[in-house]
Amino acid sequence: MKLYKKNLLLIILAIFIAAAPLAVLKNAEFEGADGLAMDAIGEIVPDYEPWMNSLLIPKSGEVESLLFSLQAAIGAGVVGFVLGRMTSKKAKVE
Repeated sequence: MKLYKKNLLLIILAIFIAAAPLAVLKNAEFEGADGLAMDAIGEIVPDYEPWMNSLLIPKSGEVESLLFSLQAAIGAGVVGFVLGRMTSKKAKVE
């Protein structure tokens, strides 16, 4: 199988994996893990007080999404850079 066919197949598979829950669970609420953790802690220890507050509280959900996406992009860039450097070092040695 040619490389571009493998890549195309992997891209289609990734899109399917991302879209399948949205198609199967039409009216589901995809809640974040932070909210679920806060609820679980509240049930276990009702008088719990957090020992630290957020340093930055975004003014809207859009800004929060932007910051989260930016964090993910920077992380992916760092991982890609490191993997690229490791791969290029192997290619130079061989």
